Amino acid sequence: MQDKDKIKALRFAIIGCGRIAPKHAESIAALPEAELAAVCDIIPEKARAFADKYGGKPYTDYLTMLREADIDVVTVATPSDLHARIGIAAAQAGKHVMVEKPMAMTLKSADELITACKEAGVKLAVIHQNRFNKSVKTMRRALEEGRFGQLTHGQATIRWNRNDEYYAQAPWRGTKLRDGGVLMNQSIHNIDLLQWTFGPVESVFGYTATRLRKIEMEDVAGAVIKFKNGAIGLIEAASTIYPRNIEETLNVFGETGSVIIGGIAVNRIETWEFPGGEKEKEELFASQESDPPTVYGFGHREIIQDMIRAVKEGGTPAVPGEEGRKALEIILAIYQCQETGQPVIFPLRESAAD
Repeated sequence: MQDKDKIKALRFAIIGCGRIAPKHAESIAALPEAELAAVCDIIPEKARAFADKYGGKPYTDYLTMLREADIDVVTVATPSDLHARIGIAAAQAGKHVMVEKPMAMTLKSADELITACKEAGVKLAVIHQNRFNKSVKTMRRALEEGRFGQLTHGQATIRWNRNDEYYAQAPWRGTKLRDGGVLMNQSIHNIDLLQWTFGPVESVFGYTATRLRKIEMEDVAGAVIKFKNGAIGLIEAASTIYPRNIEETLNVFGETGSVIIGGIAVNRIETWEFPGGEKEKEELFASQESDPPTVYGFGHREIIQDMIRAVKEGGTPAVPGEEGRKALEIILAIYQCQETGQPVIFPLRESAAD
């Protein structure tokens, strides 16, 4: 690895020192062109402990940090309802923005964040790290080469366990206004992969239910998507799986290709079928990644590295705000279906109360 002192490193700040923040800090530490300069959490002890472990100056107020700290990029890893507000403040302070999923709780807030970054001339990237999984990149190359032929259908499946103790960790977890349920908090990454693969959405119909967990929002959901190209997408999402996480799976089927990516975090190719592809399949199966230690997968380092490239070389991050908005729109449409009992024709029109 190159010595960080010999190159110009971008200075990062992490706002929110909770569950996902260590993945960002560890990824920043592993990149020679990145440096963790500041961290922020409203709980002083958490901010200090995080800074002691990973580096950076601790803050308890993000506005103070934005004014005082010498930083280039802000990573927003707070409760979901704060993502857009903090991202907008960072953009207005002239900082590039990386925001955890969901990028906002409403399309209006997502659009305000996108606009704020454009007006400030800063980059905006949404953390959908599974796009960088080796298995997903391999499938994506086959897709871009036209090897599937006409796409017919696909499925995004999350079968994970989030028990009552998980939701009891913080009062905002599982709430409508601050977090959402299994779709917004867990399945959104896989829904992003589904729409990235199959393209623009024509309509959505779905159901949600709260079966086992003591939360305001859904712990189980199912939905059907009709894509504009005629393909059908299926979504299955559950945080009720007994007794632990089983799988996150993406199925892609077409006229001349079938791919199933599974593992704990869409990290392993389980089916790879293309005409004359037997040798290729053997090589792919022989070079599989093992399951990651957590469901967060292996992609955080690469998505941060991609942001560094976008800042230093110009151009757009791999997952800009407009891309992050797409999975959010699908989920909000499913929530609207649950309320109205009717399919949603895209684009989604939010109610005045949203």
